[in-house]
Amino acid sequence: MNLNIPISDVMTKDVVSITPSQKLIDVKHIFERQLFHHHIPVTENGKLTGMISLVDFLFAIKTASLDDEEKVYHNLFVKDIMRESPVSRQPSSTFKQVSEELAKGEIHAIAITDNDGYLKGIVSTADIIRYFLKHA
Repeated sequence: MNLNIPISDVMTKDVVSITPSQKLIDVKHIFERQLFHHHIPVTENGKLTGMISLVDFLFAIKTASLDDEEKVYHNLFVKDIMRESPVSRQPSSTFKQVSEELAKGEIHAIAITDNDGYLKGIVSTADIIRYFLKHA
C-alpha cells in the first residue's frame, strides 16, 4: 500500500460548506443528511475560515429538540459556534502525513486548501479507514 500518495487522491472533493452568516438551522439540516462527514467547513468567498463539528453543534443547541421551530436554530449564527483557524493541509500532502495528524486523536477531519486558503476538499478519519480497507 502506497502511503505517499497525495491526499487529493483520497479526499472528498464535493464538499458541503457554509458561511459564517448562516443560521444554525442550516447547520442542522446539513447534519441531518445521511452519509455526512460530521464536520462542516466554514468558508467566505471560497476561503476556509472555520469548521463546525457535530459536537460543536450539539453543545450549542444544548437541550433543544430537533423541531425546526426551536429558537436556538434561528437566533445563533455559524460564526457564533465555529472553530476558527482549523487544521488544514494542501492537496500535495501525503496520505501518511494526514493520517498521522488524524491519528493524534485531537481532530477527526482536516480541510484541504490550496496555497491561497481556498477549500479544495476534506479528509476525515472515516476516509482514511475506507482507504485502508480498500487497499489492504
